[in-house]
Amino acid sequence: MAPRTIWLRLRHSGSGAPFLPENFLVYLRAMRSPALLVLLFVSACTGPVAPPSLLPRAAEAIDPRVPVERPMNDRPVDPALASRLAALVDQARSGDSAFQPAAAEAERLAAAAGAPQSEGWIAAQQALSAAIAARDPTVKALGDIDLLGADRLQVNGGLSPNDLAAITQAGAEVGAIDERQARTIKSLQNRLAR
Repeated sequence: MAPRTIWLRLRHSGSGAPFLPENFLVYLRAMRSPALLVLLFVSACTGPVAPPSLLPRAAEAIDPRVPVERPMNDRPVDPALASRLAALVDQARSGDSAFQPAAAEAERLAAAAGAPQSEGWIAAQQALSAAIAARDPTVKALGDIDLLGADRLQVNGGLSPNDLAAITQAGAEVGAIDERQARTIKSLQNRLAR
């Protein structure tokens, strides 16, 4: 029995190569087993490309907890920003200087206040209102610091690390003054609510 020759045409799924018969013809000798034919077609689906390695990559060897030596944007604080922040901190400090005597007067009157709706209680409530009004420069300074940071972030698309640190420091200082004043006001309100 003479060996048979089989020519098979394979479909090409490549990227635009011409469908030339010499690229897609497979020359097979007669096979006695259809299993060998199936094996041939299955092995044609695999390529010579090795699977990706599961070994650690070079970037994975870097510890992400290692601190950055120097920030990428290491320019000094913008002088206009620094002067505006200093003015806002001074505004909060001067507001605190006006708040302290008003709060002391409200505490003195609250300690001497009588029953609710009495003359002493009304005087203490008026002193409390004056102390709350004296907080305005501090509250406004804190809001202006936040607004200044948000505006710079929106206009510049980001903040340099030194600008951010200056805004954070000024906000923390004014925020501490504001928090202390708020605690004093809350204490006076609780005392007068009895």
